[in-house]
Amino acid sequence: MMKDSITHKHIAILDFGSQYTHLISRRLRDARVFSKIYPHDTPAKTLASERPIGVILSGGPKSVYEADAPSYDAKLFELGIPILGICYGQQLIARQFEGEVKHGKVREYGFAKFKIKIEKSKLFHDIADVLDVWMSHGDIVTKLPAGFTVTGATKNCPIAAMADTQRNIYGLQFHPEVHHTKDDDNILRNFAFKICKAEKDWQIGDIIGDILTEIKIHVRTKKVFMLVSGGVDSTVAFALLQKALGEKNVIGVHIDSGLMRKDESQKILSDLNNAGLTNINRVDAEDRFLKQLKNIRDPEEKRVIIGETYMDAAEAWLSENQGDILQSEKWLIGQGTIYPDTIESGGTLKADKIKTHHNRVQRILTMIERGKIIEPLKNLYKDEVREIGAKLGLPKKLLSRHPFPGPGLAVMIMCSQARLYIPKIALPKDTTILPIQSTGIQGDNRTYAYPLAVWKTWNFERMSRFATEFTNHHKKINRVVQVVWAKKNQEEKTHPNFSHTPGLFVTKDRLELLQKIHERVTRIVKDERLYDKIWEFPIILLPIGLTKNGQSVVLRPISSKEAMTVNAYSLPRATVQSIVYAIRQFDEIEAIFYDVTDKPPATIQWE
Repeated sequence: MMKDSITHKHIAILDFGSQYTHLISRRLRDARVFSKIYPHDTPAKTLASERPIGVILSGGPKSVYEADAPSYDAKLFELGIPILGICYGQQLIARQFEGEVKHGKVREYGFAKFKIKIEKSKLFHDIADVLDVWMSHGDIVTKLPAGFTVTGATKNCPIAAMADTQRNIYGLQFHPEVHHTKDDDNILRNFAFKICKAEKDWQIGDIIGDILTEIKIHVRTKKVFMLVSGGVDSTVAFALLQKALGEKNVIGVHIDSGLMRKDESQKILSDLNNAGLTNINRVDAEDRFLKQLKNIRDPEEKRVIIGETYMDAAEAWLSENQGDILQSEKWLIGQGTIYPDTIESGGTLKADKIKTHHNRVQRILTMIERGKIIEPLKNLYKDEVREIGAKLGLPKKLLSRHPFPGPGLAVMIMCSQARLYIPKIALPKDTTILPIQSTGIQGDNRTYAYPLAVWKTWNFERMSRFATEFTNHHKKINRVVQVVWAKKNQEEKTHPNFSHTPGLFVTKDRLELLQKIHERVTRIVKDERLYDKIWEFPIILLPIGLTKNGQSVVLRPISSKEAMTVNAYSLPRATVQSIVYAIRQFDEIEAIFYDVTDKPPATIQWE
């Protein structure tokens, strides 16, 4: 996809399974430094042959002292080039040079105050002495290796940064690659320019030509069939394929699953046609999807079913209109997969699966192994995809749409859960654990835990800080939500208890309810000119309430650049009040929550 490393001085990144490995590459790419990701066990001889000017060791979900810790070639430390270890990478360096790594007393997932301990450090050149950094770890270095100096610390991590300047080896316990870390870009840029002596000789403009060339080489004389959802990713991928191969050689199919937002399929096809993207066919498959999702409660099973049903619906249409082209050697299948889709599905070596994306079900994985899939965007991030779309001349209306998951509202409609074991932990006053579990991510691992609801009317900053602190100390809690409204009797002097409502699944009624709520909230956000300031605004329908048939809604506005890490977005109080008033009009809704949790520890969606 990109120019060969021979034409650029590059930094090698060894992937130990971190959810953020590609963010490291992305940050270097933003700095116009070419980077290349290698498996963790790449031989040092292979690295040396490609002549990198530096090596970065990524984070990862394992512990360096475990028997199944990822292997690596220790001779890489003899190459004589700068090395930077991040999180797991720092721990690996410590263990390699006979330091000590142990499980920390406090797991850190979120912000921490980092204090630089040494002056004139090249890694911290022009960076404030104290800064907010992003932690995501359970283990820490407890004893320095010989030759190393402590260069920074946090309250819970005395060796949060270390260095051996004689051997040009550096370690960071925090993640400089995530945007949550202040001066994040500067730390990696210092490593690239001050330590590795990199040059600014790569830019995103190189990508488009390389992608088009790669498409032509991959496809040759074949044709491509592609499912086009109308989201940014599939739209840009489809545009690239048609630009490279010609309109007649790329057939698009839009599956109307009935799981979209209100009237969305009709709007999508109109917008795509107006943008000059044609040869797209619509398939009405709502009944097929609802039938397959009947009485399904497990979120992972829902995602797999939806992914398989998309392919079933596509194959049914193709067999009627084009023949059995999926088995033909003359056809390939195009997908708008971007990097976060592959990494959250465990798509990098040693990465823990957070959730199965609908375009990573087994049937698709089998086709990938057979060479039947082409994914022009699989190594790119959302904002890069938008930039490429703009360079292709696609209208802003298509490119500025909020991200929307392929499974649609089905993953925002949480179903009744079979077994709930509410954890018994000491809770602060005016808080309660909600009787529902949701997906999260702590460290580099998936979690399935409970949300904590807070009745207090703290300001957003305090709520966000509390969410980080509480989830760090309680592994059975991976989200914190604020109760912004609850339907209770005025005579009640204590907070009512929430109960789990049985027998609720993905049904036509619940879909229509969430579609109406989503439409009203989106209208308010657009009217108040907040839409373009928010990265994504999921609205989740929960099977919990204050009566035996109650349901609730979660507001989940977020800000992000690439979806690998996110911050909860702070809506103006007046906007929240307007949204609450609009949702209260639906009799089925008995409570409204505001999710104030960052990612990690919470994923964007609740499922």
